[in-house]
Amino acid sequence: MAQHQVVSRDEWLKAREALLVHEKELTRARDRLRAERLALPCVKIDKTYVFDTPTGKKTLGDLFDGRSQLIVKHFMLAPGQGVGCVGCSFEVDQVEGALVHLEHHDVSYVAVARAPLDEIEAFKKRMGWRFRWVSSFGGDFNYDFNVSFTPEQIDKGDAFYNYRKGPVPMEDLSGRSVFFKDEAGDIFHTYSSFGRGGETGLTAYAYLDIAPKGRNETGPSQDLSDWVRHHDKYDAGGHVDPQGRYHEADEACCGHGTAAE
Repeated sequence: MAQHQVVSRDEWLKAREALLVHEKELTRARDRLRAERLALPCVKIDKTYVFDTPTGKKTLGDLFDGRSQLIVKHFMLAPGQGVGCVGCSFEVDQVEGALVHLEHHDVSYVAVARAPLDEIEAFKKRMGWRFRWVSSFGGDFNYDFNVSFTPEQIDKGDAFYNYRKGPVPMEDLSGRSVFFKDEAGDIFHTYSSFGRGGETGLTAYAYLDIAPKGRNETGPSQDLSDWVRHHDKYDAGGHVDPQGRYHEADEACCGHGTAAE
């Protein structure tokens, strides 16, 4: 934590007013960015994607659940892993309270992972989450939206992630994609973000950013993996490796790559 200078109330007010000028500049810049995002062109989805859900097979169109907008969270949970990425878990923790508001404003939300549905359901039950989470196991969805990568792409170092081609540390990375469905039932891809693009949905960061110590990520990774844990593991010790995987206190760290979040 930076040392805070102790000053009089009048001096503090003067400094705070100077900071407010920059905060307002950021707010206006954010408004401009939001308008640019809304003005992006879109791409029609002509491919049929089918997912395993607790109520049977569903298409991408079905996931809209009668609404015209759909936000998909690309969750890092590969077949056989059993336990989801800590950063992805941190992100979806913070959507729970927003669900009722999104759903009453024409927006549906669903998480998608490559793990089979039974593995997803087991982890979801452990975490106590309510949002919809479906499986793309055996399908192309994750690969087509550039959050999962083949062994060949990884070996060659030419995976396409976050709008750049290059090496990636693992088969699955984090992201979110947004879709629109028109009255004719046609579906369009309107937006995707990856990596730190997810910070806009992390309300915990918004609170930390106004706290005296800020984000206080001072560990070896200098990111959320230094302190964030699955919400049922904060008092259990353990650590998070650079790939965003939690390890129990007596479990060795595999230590490859870079944290996806």
